[in-house]
Amino acid sequence: MKRPWNRTDLNIYSLATYNNKEINMNICTYVSVVNMNPKSYMVSIDYKTLTYENLNKKNTSFVLQCLSINNINIIKNLGKKSGNNFNKLKYLSKNNLLSNWKNYPVLKNTCFLIELCNPKKVYEMKDHCMFVFQMKSFKNFDYKFLHFNDLVNNKIIL
Repeated sequence: MKRPWNRTDLNIYSLATYNNKEINMNICTYVSVVNMNPKSYMVSIDYKTLTYENLNKKNTSFVLQCLSINNINIIKNLGKKSGNNFNKLKYLSKNNLLSNWKNYPVLKNTCFLIELCNPKKVYEMKDHCMFVFQMKSFKNFDYKFLHFNDLVNNKIIL
């Protein structure tokens, strides 16, 4: 039987960071709504990622992208490769996987997008850091959510 933390069937997200001309997207499984007024999300980010580096830079914008089952083929490139040595924007552009929302390059075929602001580092752990963001705006698209178990069943993780 799976360990308890691998038994929940969470939605899979990508947090896009936009800093000047530097754009990166990662894969996040530890994401949760944590407050309704103001609407706030908590996202756990691995310290070893370009996303974490971008969170600590000024003038960075953020879009949380809830992935759909149609996004399953990008998981390995966004989640198992580092933006420090793999140009994710180039890969996504070359494969026609991007669209535009509010002047941000975003993934096609997502379930929803949330523009985030005011990141606040709230808890530092051994391998991840918890950030709370406020929601600035959002857009809904689809209900075919990509879940944690989809990644397991397709032998992408575990």
